[in-house]
Amino acid sequence: MMPEITSSPLLLGLVAVLAYLLGSVPFGVVITRALGLGDLRSIGSGNIGATNVLRTGNKGAALATLLLDAAKGGIAVLIARYAVGEDAAQLAAAAAFLGHLFPVWLGFKGGKGVATFLGTLLALAWPVGLAACATWAVAAAIWRISSLAALLAAALSGLWCFVFDAGHMMLLVFVLTVLIYVKHWPNLQRLKAGTEPKIGAKK
Repeated sequence: MMPEITSSPLLLGLVAVLAYLLGSVPFGVVITRALGLGDLRSIGSGNIGATNVLRTGNKGAALATLLLDAAKGGIAVLIARYAVGEDAAQLAAAAAFLGHLFPVWLGFKGGKGVATFLGTLLALAWPVGLAACATWAVAAAIWRISSLAALLAAALSGLWCFVFDAGHMMLLVFVLTVLIYVKHWPNLQRLKAGTEPKIGAKK
């Protein structure tokens, strides 16, 4: 369910802080401001992720946000694993994810964590990450609803851990999936009501 903890508490604490700070970088806000697209938090849903950046009409900015939000989670994991160990890698994944959800730079009001979640999965166990990304892509292609694709990808990530023999990640994946569902509560309500906007639609 989780890796053996072999690193010192002080070292793990340092990893958690640095990964959190990296995860807190709001690339969507930075990119939209740099391109003169306005304050992302006052556009569309107000979310700082790639889906809302797409509502500005700038596909390049949305793609850059998606890749950078995923990369910050993946990079945090890879550095922690290389420098410390597997226990630190999973802690870095959780900390970077929490940084995106609750960024210190934005008064702890952040995004919903999907890209960062997928980035951490790719770094922790790439077959699990690829399967989760494929789940998102297939669901998005069928229903054209980003939130639904994200919720399905998160829900099935535990299954992919089982399929690809990554049981040591199960607890982490479960916790992050619960947080994704909590952050998507308004989306769940709109999905139930049939009012959730499709990908690319202006809200």
